[in-house]
Amino acid sequence: MEVILLEKVGKLGNIGDKAKVKAGFGRNYLIPQGKAVFATESNIAEFESRRAELEAKAADTLTAAQARADQLAALDPIVISVIAGDEGKLFGSVGARELEDAIGNAGVEVSKNEISLPDGALRQIGDFVIDIQLHSDVTGSVSVTLEAE
Repeated sequence: MEVILLEKVGKLGNIGDKAKVKAGFGRNYLIPQGKAVFATESNIAEFESRRAELEAKAADTLTAAQARADQLAALDPIVISVIAGDEGKLFGSVGARELEDAIGNAGVEVSKNEISLPDGALRQIGDFVIDIQLHSDVTGSVSVTLEAE
């Protein structure tokens, strides 16, 4: 299936690029999310008439993401108090939802989908650096300290 990208998508390409994707990825993700349209003659013509508008919107989104990354960089380390055992293991875990709430309370709004936890939820007391993917080109990071109550 061939689609025209309406915004920059990770490893597929930039605005206006034609990309060959699997049918399910195109139908179930790219098109419903408004990230792409089918590569038909009418859609290509419509895209070309809207290209400047889409590129301006993408530039605004990028500058907003960079501003949020600067806010994240300016944050002090976030301290989360958790219940833990004697050896530093948590009773439970701290996942993206808890991190979203803690970062939001610190003054920067992020969504749980933007928080990257490649090793899964945090289960130990200690200091962690959490990456936050704000845009396909912009990644911020936050220092999080988990301490026992």
